[in-house]
Amino acid sequence: MAGEKNLAAAGAPATGALTLGRVNAAPAQTWNRLRTNDVTLTVPVRDRKGDVYFALPRLFEGVACGMGADVTAWAESQAAGARYVEVPRGERRAEPIVVSVSAAAGEVADTGVMVRAGAEATIVVAAGTTAGDSAPSEGAPDAAPTSGSLLRVIAERGARVRIVEVIGVGAGEQHLESVGIRAEADARVEVSQYALGGGTVTLGLSCDLTGDRARIDLTQRYHAAGSEHLDVNEVVRHHGRGTRSELAYSGVLEDAAAKSLRTTIDLVHGARGAQGNEAEAVLVLGDDVTNKTLPVILCDEDDVAGNHGATIGSVSPEQLAFLASRGLSREDAEALFVRALFEDAIMAAPCDEARAVAVARAEAVLGPEVAHDFSDSLGEGGEDAC
Repeated sequence: MAGEKNLAAAGAPATGALTLGRVNAAPAQTWNRLRTNDVTLTVPVRDRKGDVYFALPRLFEGVACGMGADVTAWAESQAAGARYVEVPRGERRAEPIVVSVSAAAGEVADTGVMVRAGAEATIVVAAGTTAGDSAPSEGAPDAAPTSGSLLRVIAERGARVRIVEVIGVGAGEQHLESVGIRAEADARVEVSQYALGGGTVTLGLSCDLTGDRARIDLTQRYHAAGSEHLDVNEVVRHHGRGTRSELAYSGVLEDAAAKSLRTTIDLVHGARGAQGNEAEAVLVLGDDVTNKTLPVILCDEDDVAGNHGATIGSVSPEQLAFLASRGLSREDAEALFVRALFEDAIMAAPCDEARAVAVARAEAVLGPEVAHDFSDSLGEGGEDAC
């Protein structure tokens, strides 16, 4: 395919484990005793001796990723190859750029996308374990089966980029999702994230709005139940004048699930007229849930605006009373919120790979009958199948 290179190396079984400390670290640290600054992960390591690995163009080395330099180095060393995609100037690419990885197979992807001036593209990351996955890889004894995706995107002047991430791994698996974005003047980036659960899901995103009037709109919906762990760190740095960021998060936490969310809007000196907004709504449905939210605004410029807020609670008595009058119990009412989240993920999936991950997680959480009610309503393959 024109404009696309797969720079592949041979695979290798996991031979050991590596502990990554201070992963997903927020730029501004708070009290260590709160344990919200970062997370420590243990990941499998494959011996790449003898492999010939071709890296992405050096231009991507200047794109910082949300999970930090250590995760970037791990993903680059563990990926079976690098993939570079370039969307030519002014082109509207209809076919999504799809990155699909499986935790069961221990897959790691390293992807760089260059969207030239005035071009448009959609990028999809589908990370999970589905019925069609290959047999589990040989894992390291001290690390859970792990998948990873390192995605770096450069949006040139006036480019339009849409990124959709659908993530849902198995109960004993983990996934590392690290994204770096650089948006130049008048570029627009839209990010939709669906974190649908699994043993451990970690997401990090860093976006530099380098050009004047560049903008990012990010929406994340998440679900975690049982003893699942979700860890998120997202940073937007406003460098250009008149830049804009809109970050919206909503999710459901059940049972003894744990979630940490760090969001940072950095209004850098010189970013006059910049505006950043962040908001989160958390629905807590378990007595043993652990929820940590750390919204931060950093400001080194006068003529800017920054806002953040979080709403945390359970289903209100008024809502329960309304639903009870229609024959729904508390459990039925709470299930409606979870169903709505998974239905949104399935219907918003832009391709078959992403839809398969969402359906597999819906089956695990809601049962096969409910999950396939959602997917069947889309018709065979869905309207936007890849």
